[in-house]
Amino acid sequence: MTISSKTVILADGSFPENEIPFGYLRNAERIVCCDGGADQLIRAGFVPEAIVGDLDSISPEIAEKYSARLFPDRDQETNDLTKAVRWCTARGYRDLVILAATGKREDHTIGNISLLVEYAAEAEVMMVTDSGVFRPYLKSCVFSAFPGQQISVFSINPQTEITSRGLVYPLEARKVKNWWEATLNEATGENVELEFEDGAIIVFSCF
Repeated sequence: MTISSKTVILADGSFPENEIPFGYLRNAERIVCCDGGADQLIRAGFVPEAIVGDLDSISPEIAEKYSARLFPDRDQETNDLTKAVRWCTARGYRDLVILAATGKREDHTIGNISLLVEYAAEAEVMMVTDSGVFRPYLKSCVFSAFPGQQISVFSINPQTEITSRGLVYPLEARKVKNWWEATLNEATGENVELEFEDGAIIVFSCF
């Protein structure tokens, strides 16, 4: 896996411990923090280019020291991660790696993962955790894998028919009506192909 990205968005979930997500921080051209994520980032020795959100979680000390990098967004109809993504795309930053968007609270984790399909309409985005990568797809796709790699597929629309190639347990025009139904699959080779129409899916690939 190539560990590079122009823009990393750091949420306020569990800070990366695995070398792969941590490598994205080290190699980023810019790091944009969601509110309280700035405290974790700065403690780890990094400096954010911007801190975006409603700013209700950031420490007063960090807010004062980096006041010129604060971009408040009081919109209560969305969360801080979406505000940070929106801030990035408004400035033409569309190569996005999201870190620290899982952990701490399960409701935040589920919400953040589901939002990936919305972000995919505006940017090339993935969410990297300590165990793998979530990628959204809005149309049929082919992605790299390795034999034995654990793959899970989540369908946003339960009426979407998905057909796979390159998985141990193939999907044949399968409607994935519940989140568990296409999880814990396994790649058979170096590529996995998923065909579908009229929907959106999220794929989780373990490291």
